[in-house]
Amino acid sequence: MGAGHTHRLYRHAHSPVHALPPHTKLAAVLAFVVVVVSTPREAMWAFGAYAVLLGLVAYAARVPAGFLLRRLLIEVPFVAFAVLMPFVAEGERIDVLGLSLSVNGLWGAWNVLAKGTLGVAASVLLAATTELRELLLGLQHLRLPPLLVQIASFMIRYGDVITDEMRRMRIARESRGFETRGVRHWGVLAKSAGALFIRSYERGERVHLAMISRGYSGSMPVIDEVTVSRAQWSYALALPSAALVVCVLGWVL
Repeated sequence: MGAGHTHRLYRHAHSPVHALPPHTKLAAVLAFVVVVVSTPREAMWAFGAYAVLLGLVAYAARVPAGFLLRRLLIEVPFVAFAVLMPFVAEGERIDVLGLSLSVNGLWGAWNVLAKGTLGVAASVLLAATTELRELLLGLQHLRLPPLLVQIASFMIRYGDVITDEMRRMRIARESRGFETRGVRHWGVLAKSAGALFIRSYERGERVHLAMISRGYSGSMPVIDEVTVSRAQWSYALALPSAALVVCVLGWVL
């Protein structure tokens, strides 16, 4: 985890949220999601309050609303699932605009949409303010098993390596006049996929041997030691703390 790695979800900016240590942000987002999931679905006002809290975080992080909304499109499959719930769920039914809908299905759809959207929004804000390398370091500081952190680190880096290899192979095919026009060309694509697998496997072996020759013994060295002050922890936990107050009120009121 020596070299930096910027992903597409990251938005470079100089803000108090960007400056927070990564493990404090990870802990804050995890705590926020747990609080949101624990909120009763009938407390609809509470989810509006959670959205306002996330909006304040986005404002502090200088993340534009358009950027956040575009990234929320990733939850479209879950939205489609939620839309179907009132039609297929059983139990008491009501008529809405001439459609017979299940009451339990309506509540279930609202539950999935509200909590899922808030969780995805919190994750997008985390990704927009924290680079991948910092996220991995944050997981390491939170005492996640080192082997899992290393697997995630290699997966991220090899994802880019394999994507770049696929791009070069595509350019090589096109430079020789190859165009995918039907089933009869699938054999060429299958051979390309096999060659890509072999090249990736061989490269992985070479990297492993290079790591062993440099003294790798099963754990990656921590290059950046991050010290966290109480003020930083307080700033990071302000979001889940405020959400916890809303959750308690949601159960009481």
